[in-house]
Amino acid sequence: MLAMFRNTLTGAAAGALLLALGSSAAWSQTAPAAAPTAAAAEAPAPEGTADVAKLLAPQALPDVVLGDPNAKVTIIEYASMTCSHCRDFHSETWPTIKRDYVDTGKAKFILREFPFDPRALAAFMLARCAGDDKRTAMVDVLFDQQREWAGAENASVALLKIAQLSGMSQDQFKACLSNSDLQTKVVAVQAAGQNDFGVSATPTFFVNGDKYAGALSPEQMAAVIEKHL
Repeated sequence: MLAMFRNTLTGAAAGALLLALGSSAAWSQTAPAAAPTAAAAEAPAPEGTADVAKLLAPQALPDVVLGDPNAKVTIIEYASMTCSHCRDFHSETWPTIKRDYVDTGKAKFILREFPFDPRALAAFMLARCAGDDKRTAMVDVLFDQQREWAGAENASVALLKIAQLSGMSQDQFKACLSNSDLQTKVVAVQAAGQNDFGVSATPTFFVNGDKYAGALSPEQMAAVIEKHL
């Protein structure tokens, strides 16, 4: 399924993405995610491991690192902007993890693009076009307002309103979503996640190389991080 999605996006003209946003049928709500089963405050067992050096190798798009680059713990999340499990993680777990581990220098956090549908792809592209200094804030707003734009009859109108909050004009909005090079690079990040690290669900996390799928609770994520401190 993922290979077909990438072929469709990279094979079509970049301008077709703007057309795809006009129909609510373009939004897929079926991105699979494994639900965590561990009890609160208990770290779930990892589903596998990946080489940390390979995980941190340069991607098609540069990573935006939150926290101390030299932190002992590295958290990498592969997410889709239309994934409700990803939204739940960013609203319910991320604020606590940011406060207790990222802001204190114990961990650094990297969010990587893994879009499952054209609307998620467009949202990630807009976040990149906002600039590295605004990308994180843009992602936060997109998750916070996911219900308003991801399921809208015309996602382009809803996404434009969000883009304008970052200072983007309508012309810049259209130029961003017509940027075939950026589109290709977002899809390449997804492809690397799938092919190199076995990502197939969102969110998927790698904590110092240990792999976890599903929107972990604050207690579960904290327990995972503590294992590596």
